[in-house]
Amino acid sequence: MKSKKICVIGLGYVGLPLAIEFGKKYETLGFDLDNQRIQNLNKKKDLKYQVKKKDFIESKKLNFSSNKKAIKNYNIFIVTVPTPVNKNKSPNLKSLIDATKLVAMQLKANDIVIYESTVYPGVTEEICVPLLKKISGLNSDKDSESSYFSYGFSPERLNPGSKQSDIKKIIKITSGSTKKSSTIIDNLYKSIISAGTYKAKSVKIAEAAKIIENTQRDLNIGLINEFQKIFNKMGLDTSEILKAAGTKWNFLKFRPGLVGGHCISVDPYYLSYKAKQIGINPKMVLAGRQTNSSMPKFYCDKILQNIKKKKLKILIMGLTFKENCPDIRNSGSIEMCKIFLKKNIILDSYDPNISKRDVSSLKYINYVREPRKKFYDIVVVTVAHKNFKKLDKVYFERILKNKSSAIFDLKSILKKKVPKKII
Repeated sequence: MKSKKICVIGLGYVGLPLAIEFGKKYETLGFDLDNQRIQNLNKKKDLKYQVKKKDFIESKKLNFSSNKKAIKNYNIFIVTVPTPVNKNKSPNLKSLIDATKLVAMQLKANDIVIYESTVYPGVTEEICVPLLKKISGLNSDKDSESSYFSYGFSPERLNPGSKQSDIKKIIKITSGSTKKSSTIIDNLYKSIISAGTYKAKSVKIAEAAKIIENTQRDLNIGLINEFQKIFNKMGLDTSEILKAAGTKWNFLKFRPGLVGGHCISVDPYYLSYKAKQIGINPKMVLAGRQTNSSMPKFYCDKILQNIKKKKLKILIMGLTFKENCPDIRNSGSIEMCKIFLKKNIILDSYDPNISKRDVSSLKYINYVREPRKKFYDIVVVTVAHKNFKKLDKVYFERILKNKSSAIFDLKSILKKKVPKKII
């Protein structure tokens, strides 16, 4: 390969930061079917708040397009489209398959296709590669020594909203179809990842490594959420118990709360799907999912048990799935809103961190740009946003209806700065 010309397909939370970094060194195309997204990116605007204007400016070799024909001039294709689950919690690979077909129609001999979308072990080689072969008419380098394409898998590890979200500072797992392609792919990522890379021995190992990272985290949070249920029933403060237990050197410091997003709340279903296919009933894999999925109802029930009043006026503060991030996918806070709306409750929701576009999608939830003054019987703080941590007693006294009103601080971020507080 004389010159590396990279096309990143899918410009969400994963694809855009990746395209930005590659665009600083290589001729790069950021491709997305969302034309409005492309228009904003061409204006150096990222409405997902992950990339700043200076990053666009530094990425001098990067262009954006929603034109399918534009990708034909590139020789390295990196697929970063979402891989959600269906209503029955089985893998929904439609976007991945559509992206694969798109690449296959432009694929040339000696090109490389790299997948970053989270999948269960086997998807790349059992679903994607056969499609690439069939549509392109080429063999893979694993099957032939002439007229072939190469492929690999390098799972994303970004953490939106975190100080550790800089793609350059996170070790990158890489893999390839052969030793040669594995080395080429590893060197490609090494050229932009200052933290370094880890070359997995096979594509399936790289796929499996990604999926267990989030499954393990889901289980750990699920355990803490179960502690929360037990200790709450006993009248004990879970946050104080965790502080005490956390003094031991090897205690894992997870916190209770709502679990959502595209990774932790999805990946265990991908692994369990594959496990069932090969005849294994995964008991532990989904244990965390069951507990974590029950938390919105647990918190709603707890709130209504403590406040005996008709026509409650409730404010949900926080709609994103995690702190300091605009992403509302699989948000536990939105699930709480849905539960409350089924009851005789006047509900407002507020989150200054979500994008205008996402606000417009919340048609069934009354979103307010500012909480109403002296209005709410209950304020529920569901997400530990930085701007929420700064709020003081005066702020809450201004929006709470009266002295008998209460705050439910699900993330224990308000401490003693506020009026009457439960949970």
